[in-house]
Amino acid sequence: MRRRTVLLAVAVTAAAATGGVLLLGTGGGAAPAAGGDLPPATAAVVRTDLVESKTVDGKLDFARRRPVKAAVEGTVTVAAAEGTTVSAGQALYELNDKPVTLLSGPVPMFREMKSGDRGSDVLQLERNLRDLGYGSGLTVDVWYGPDTEAAVKRWQKSLNRQPTGRVGAGDVVFQPGPVKVVSADASLADRVAPGDKVLTVAAPKPVVRAELEASDGALAASGTKVDVTLPSGKTAKGKVTGTVRPEADDSGEAAAQDGITVEIVLDGGAKAASGEDARSSMSVRFVSEARQNVLAVPVEAVVALRGENGGYGLQIVQGGKSRMVRVETGMTADGRIEVSGAGLREGMKVGVAAS
Repeated sequence: MRRRTVLLAVAVTAAAATGGVLLLGTGGGAAPAAGGDLPPATAAVVRTDLVESKTVDGKLDFARRRPVKAAVEGTVTVAAAEGTTVSAGQALYELNDKPVTLLSGPVPMFREMKSGDRGSDVLQLERNLRDLGYGSGLTVDVWYGPDTEAAVKRWQKSLNRQPTGRVGAGDVVFQPGPVKVVSADASLADRVAPGDKVLTVAAPKPVVRAELEASDGALAASGTKVDVTLPSGKTAKGKVTGTVRPEADDSGEAAAQDGITVEIVLDGGAKAASGEDARSSMSVRFVSEARQNVLAVPVEAVVALRGENGGYGLQIVQGGKSRMVRVETGMTADGRIEVSGAGLREGMKVGVAAS
């Protein structure tokens, strides 16, 4: 509403400076223009779609980046392979010549699991053992019993690990699902301590990241529709899924950020971004408001009406004469404003300031 008021104020000022017409009476639906003067120029009432938008640069990325840190001390003997997608049961990397295996689940690995333990992490482990094919005779529950120990030993043998029947804190990493390795933060032969970052992972589904100004908070709302022009020139539609916090540095503090970084999911998913150059920027058009199939005129055609009723009007020019018609105004975009009123039709000529 504030933008509309400013635009109308500008239009009225322009009209006053160029001989535009102001209706002096209280007026009804229509009235003669003051003095019967014709305007210096006219424009047509058009039927069109109005879209208020903002375009910024974006980059192809992956959602929900998060670090994977070492749980125990050791030497990296096989580094993470950047760009690969790792699923449950596969190794993320190797430490001391032993695989650190990815398993599915929301509960992080926070302790060694062994016979007699009880908890949601045990239930999570047993579900993975079952899904990976080691669930023969296994009861999936919160108890780490003899059946769990036997299943763990079968799984450890398949990994060429010593079949201890226990799962150490440095043996597995739990993540909600498959992950994309976006960076290897520890290289081959690096010595890592507990808490050191070994790699950074993200969800495999590609997203577009774009930065808005702090004043564009409304565009960052989840569900805001966008049009993306990809590096190849192809266009794709998408929507905002949320904002992204600044990444923390080595001290654990987030970097300063003046704007708002948003993540956008493309409607076509991974297929929409297939073959695109992730290093190139793309154009992201945010649509904050849209009105379809409405009557519109140039903003400067709208005139402020004086009198106790006030409001806005258009100077209709027809047959060498002019008359003022009261109108209701709507959204503005690209120099046009939505108008409606009794008798207003597409193709009518309205007065505007001379160009």
